[in-house]
Amino acid sequence: MGEIRAVLIDIDGVLTVSWRPLPGAVEALTRLRDQGQALALLTNTTSRTRASLAATLREAGFPVDVDDIVTAPAITAAYLAEHHPGARCLLLNSGDVRDDLPGVRLVDDRPDVVVLGGAGPEFGYEALNDAFGHLLRGARLVAMHRSLYWRTGDGLRLDTGAFLEGLEKASGTKAEIVGKPAAAFFGTALAGLGADPGHALMVGDDIETDVLAAQRCGITGVLVKTGKYLPETHRNASGSPDHVVDSFADLPGLLDRLR
Repeated sequence: MGEIRAVLIDIDGVLTVSWRPLPGAVEALTRLRDQGQALALLTNTTSRTRASLAATLREAGFPVDVDDIVTAPAITAAYLAEHHPGARCLLLNSGDVRDDLPGVRLVDDRPDVVVLGGAGPEFGYEALNDAFGHLLRGARLVAMHRSLYWRTGDGLRLDTGAFLEGLEKASGTKAEIVGKPAAAFFGTALAGLGADPGHALMVGDDIETDVLAAQRCGITGVLVKTGKYLPETHRNASGSPDHVVDSFADLPGLLDRLR
C-alpha cells in the first residue's frame, strides 16, 4: 500500500443511518477535510438524487457538496449511454432519481432494457411480474446494485438483490450490475479524484460489496462495525478486510497510523 491520496466512503451505514449522523462521523469527516484529504462519497442509494443527498448531509453537519457524491443512478446513466445507447428503458425504483439519469429514455411499455434501482413498496408482485414478462420477450436487465438488505432506523430491510436473483433465475437472464461491487464504480470515483487504486482507501459497512470488492480492484479496504455490519457476515465472508474499525469516527486515527 502506498501513501493514501484518496479516501472513498460509503454513506448509508457508515456516515448515517436513516440519514441521521452516526456518533463522531461529522467530526471525523470534518477532520479529513481540514487535513486536505481528497475524498468521494460512494453510495448505492437509489432513492435520492445527488443534489438531495448533498443537501441532507450538509443539513446534518457534513462538509460535502454535490461534486463529492457518486451514486449508482448517475453511474447507470453513463453505463446505459455507452452500452445501450438510445434504448427504451423501464425503471423500477423506489424514489425519483430522474434528475440523475440524463439522456436515459424512460418508458412504461415495450422496453429494450429493464432497469432495477432500489427496492421498496414499488417492488410488488404486479411490477415484478411485468418486468419478468419483458425479460421473457428479450429485454436486457440492468441493476444499479444487487445488495440484499440495508439498515434503517427500524432495522434491516430487504433490498434489490433479494428480488433480482429471482428475476434472473426465472427469466434465464443475467443482470448487468452497475453500482458497487462493479469495478467501474470504484474506477469512476478514483478518476474523479485523480488517484490510482494503490493510493486509495475504501470505507464501508458491507464487507462484500464495499470492502472486498474494492480490495479486488487494488484499493485498501476498511470495514466499519456499524450500519449493516453483522459478526456472522464478517466471519462467513469470502475474504478478509485489510482493516477493521468500530466506526467511521476511528478513521482519522487509522489514517494517521498508516502514514
